Amino acid sequence: MHTRAGLTALMLTILSGDAIAQTNNPLLTESPLPYHLPPFEQIKDEHYQPAIEQGMVEQIAEWEKIANNREAPTFENTVEALQRSGVLFERALRAFRIIRSSLTNPALQKLDAELAPRLAAHTDAMFMNAPLFARIEGLYEKRDSLGLDAESKQLLRLYYLDFVRGGAKLSVSDKARMRELNSAIAKLSAQFRRNALSEVNASQVIVETRDELKGWSDAAIQAAAQDGKYAIRLTNTSGQPPLTVLENADVRKRVMEASLSRGMRGNEFDNRAVVLSIVRKRAELANLLGFANFAAYQLADQTAGSVDAVNKMLARMAPAAVANARKEATELQAVAGRAIGAGDWAFYSEQVRRTKYAFDGSQVRPYFEIRRVLVDGVFYAATKLYGITFKERKDLKGYSPDMYVFEVFNEDGSPLGLFLGDFYARPNKQGGAWANAYVPQSTLTGDKTVSGIHLNVPKPPEGQPTLLTHDEVETMFHEFGHALHSLFSDVKYTRLSRVPRDFVEFPSQVNEMWMTWPEVLRHFAVHHETGKPMPKELLEKIQAAENFNQGFKTTEYLAATVLDQAWHQLKTTEIPDDVAAFEASALKKYGLDFAAVPPRYRSTYFSHVYSYGYEAGYYSYIWSEILDADTVEWFKQNGGLKRANGDRFRKALLSRGGTKDAMQLYRDFRGAEPDPVHLMKRRGLQ
Repeated sequence: MHTRAGLTALMLTILSGDAIAQTNNPLLTESPLPYHLPPFEQIKDEHYQPAIEQGMVEQIAEWEKIANNREAPTFENTVEALQRSGVLFERALRAFRIIRSSLTNPALQKLDAELAPRLAAHTDAMFMNAPLFARIEGLYEKRDSLGLDAESKQLLRLYYLDFVRGGAKLSVSDKARMRELNSAIAKLSAQFRRNALSEVNASQVIVETRDELKGWSDAAIQAAAQDGKYAIRLTNTSGQPPLTVLENADVRKRVMEASLSRGMRGNEFDNRAVVLSIVRKRAELANLLGFANFAAYQLADQTAGSVDAVNKMLARMAPAAVANARKEATELQAVAGRAIGAGDWAFYSEQVRRTKYAFDGSQVRPYFEIRRVLVDGVFYAATKLYGITFKERKDLKGYSPDMYVFEVFNEDGSPLGLFLGDFYARPNKQGGAWANAYVPQSTLTGDKTVSGIHLNVPKPPEGQPTLLTHDEVETMFHEFGHALHSLFSDVKYTRLSRVPRDFVEFPSQVNEMWMTWPEVLRHFAVHHETGKPMPKELLEKIQAAENFNQGFKTTEYLAATVLDQAWHQLKTTEIPDDVAAFEASALKKYGLDFAAVPPRYRSTYFSHVYSYGYEAGYYSYIWSEILDADTVEWFKQNGGLKRANGDRFRKALLSRGGTKDAMQLYRDFRGAEPDPVHLMKRRGLQ
């Protein structure tokens, strides 16, 4: 606990300089824009640090007031007061993290590194505040006699667990060590983030002549032109999109080798030591809290519940997945006339797809113009299913001129929130795709959701249309599923808008189904030049090919999942010295050591796990997909794209957040336990 004198000293330290004097800092006051959309056009790099620091000071003072309240603890003066604290801090930190991920620069990366340990210490200051925890614990112990409604009771339960998992019950010395570990892990995660982004930008493959890029579109080649040569930029995954079409085997090999060696080259961006240090410190942290390893700590409050449950799932799925991948490889080798490497898989699988289904990815791209996909596909499906409507707000701006901003309304015309789309790749944008709540919903504060989704679609040359690949369309539907989950949130407390990590991907995976739903696909798949709808024959080919290459897709995913679990199931005495050797051993244990199908992410660029909150949790995608596949089957059995189905899904599950046990929410919606047979069929694992 901070004494009053200690708190004053802390405030003087943090507020040194002119931080509090920045009266023109737009982050210091609530945004005047609709839905409190952050005023990105007014926010400058120098505004983030003083706003975050002042927010920390204010929140610490609020915690102290709660902890030192002489009145007996009540739900209102303790739990609800905690939920109301930190308004400035949360507002400034959310804005910073959005820009850090999407539009970073050296100054923001430096600030990220400086803030990381201080933010960890700030969290520790709450969880390790003994008088504050005493009030929470006292209320928790008599929770059944407080007359709380279900949502309030759940908030109290979650706060109690958060405090315990945050070290509230540790001894003084163990608390001190946990603070050290949290600070170190935060610093290392920021370093990993910085290295991974710098390395992917530095790893572009330079090609001397246009002839070596045969198979690539004219627009892509034009965009890659650089000082008389051509630069193939990499994305954060192991596989790279150009590998599907590049005909030159040597170029494909160079691209794949550049991708797989990231973070392991012995240069300034090498992440091997960072990975080992993070894993070691996480293992020690778990031990402090009484867990055998970090994975056990992470899984204890997830729907999976235990390391054993995840290991059994991996052991059951891996052999079937890699067996399918090896069968697929045999087909590819027959086409190639030779053994294939990792860089060849995408190219030859496309050849097999053409032979087997008489179409290739380039056939569908002219029908997938980006705005049409969004408005006439993603939004259309949401309107048909949930009755919501969208109005573009060109008067509102994001942080990039390429962004879309739409206001979202319920069927009765009442406002639901704002949706932002940031779809284009940039060198200063993290890889992959993700969703953010720019403003979280809460009936306590009256805030409605502002949700943004972020993709990494290559931007075409000026004046040319943005034509998406099949995978990019699927990703847009997926990420919009996250946005819907946020927009439909109807909870009193923002803490209850969060769900377990291995449940969060479920609604977004369900939303993918509407991409190929005939009514939806016909509505948005229109040729960008002729305006003609996609031919019925091509539509049927897409649907027929939906399960194509599932052996590869499942194997690359499971391989990454195994690496995540293997690292985080280690004891402190078991941390190896050689990252590559450990990876090879972990994959071999599950029979996933198949060189033609590398993990979707190797450890040194696995940002999900070492930087963005999926540590020991990458299994979540396949775990959630069990629920997803079962739900898709329910929709099909009940007529598909019908308002009654959407209303049921929204009311029973999407609007409920974490107000109830996640699996109970699922059972409430489905009326039964999930049946994994539907996932096994989808993935070809039967």
